Amino acid sequence: MAHTLSHRVMSEPRASGQEVWPTITAALDDGPLRGTRIEVQVVEGRPPSTVNVPADDGSTCRYCLAEWAQSGPSAVYTFLYRV
Repeated sequence: MAHTLSHRVMSEPRASGQEVWPTITAALDDGPLRGTRIEVQVVEGRPPSTVNVPADDGSTCRYCLAEWAQSGPSAVYTFLYRV
C-alpha cells in the first residue's frame, strides 16, 4: 500500500516574503514505510544523504539514499533502522 505523507522539512509561505526552500520527493523503497513519498529539503543542491521519517507507531525511521547518483525531482531511499 502506497502512502503519501505531508511531511515538509521547511514550510513554503510565498505571500509573506519568506524564502522558499527547494525540495525533492523522497520515495521510500523498503522497510516499515515502503511506498511512502515525502517532500524533503535539498541540501547544497542535492538530495540529503539521510532522512528521518515519523512512523504511525510513534517511532522514527531513518532512510538513506539508495544510490549516490540520482537526478530529477525525486530520489529513492532505502531503510536503515529505527531511531
